[in-house]
Amino acid sequence: MNNWKSIAGLLIFLPLGYAGIWKLQHSIDAQRAALHQEQDDLSLRSAKMVKAISLEYAPLMADVYWTRVVQYYGDKTARRERNVELLWPLLDITTTLDPQLIVAYRFGATFLSEPPPRGAGRPDQGVALLERGIQANPDEWQFFGDLGFIYYFETKDYAKASAAFLEGSKKPGAMIWMKIMAARIAAEGESLATSIFLWNEVYTTTTDPTIKKNAEKHLRLLKVEQDCKLIDAVADEYEKRFGRRATRMSELIQSGLLRGEPVDSLGYSYVLGEDGKAELNLDSPLLEEQLLSQPKKKSPEVH
Repeated sequence: MNNWKSIAGLLIFLPLGYAGIWKLQHSIDAQRAALHQEQDDLSLRSAKMVKAISLEYAPLMADVYWTRVVQYYGDKTARRERNVELLWPLLDITTTLDPQLIVAYRFGATFLSEPPPRGAGRPDQGVALLERGIQANPDEWQFFGDLGFIYYFETKDYAKASAAFLEGSKKPGAMIWMKIMAARIAAEGESLATSIFLWNEVYTTTTDPTIKKNAEKHLRLLKVEQDCKLIDAVADEYEKRFGRRATRMSELIQSGLLRGEPVDSLGYSYVLGEDGKAELNLDSPLLEEQLLSQPKKKSPEVH
């Protein structure tokens, strides 16, 4: 009898307990969201005002604001939030407080230029920030390289990209690849070989671990693109010979056109999609990187 009473008590109080836990979690989530919003709204947007009240502590305050930029960007990207409207005001304040804070211009321009959710999707602001950096630090050749990157990869303005690399190549200490890139882009515009060359030079010459990691990621994805092009060429040849498109990679291997199973840089086998084109395996971690690197398609306008 006592056991039945205990069971009846559990049946009554368990739902109440779950309801209480749900309300508590909901309250915590709401408070966290409010805290994030409050932190965003508390930021002063006037760079001149912040510098005026900072007096001789302006460089120290610049470091504080730069830390705030990194935290803000990291928090937004970790939560895949596309609203990063405070990124530019924070960078504006940081570089106004200390015009010689090189890292703020270089990484700030990357944060601004890369497409969501990895960045703000505002290459125009990235260019503006770097131009401000060049004005304050005219001999910093790496600014011109970063500018060339934005023009080449984000805005597809190859004339400006070539000009930026060429101008930077004239600065003291500039790497030889700057001049090479200026010539290659002027002659070819965008090409897979040029992109691989550019990122490889950045990867091998930089000492900054964050920049090296970013270059390594791009090289992995460019290798995927290169591999898929080669596999597609083999699939095209298979179609010519047999009058139909291969549906499985094993068919290309059995035909003798492929010597073995092609894999990506992480060891996952490539597959043929529904259209018979090569693509990444669904299990490959590179697939998420690839999807995040692709710009979001705009929805068609309704008239």
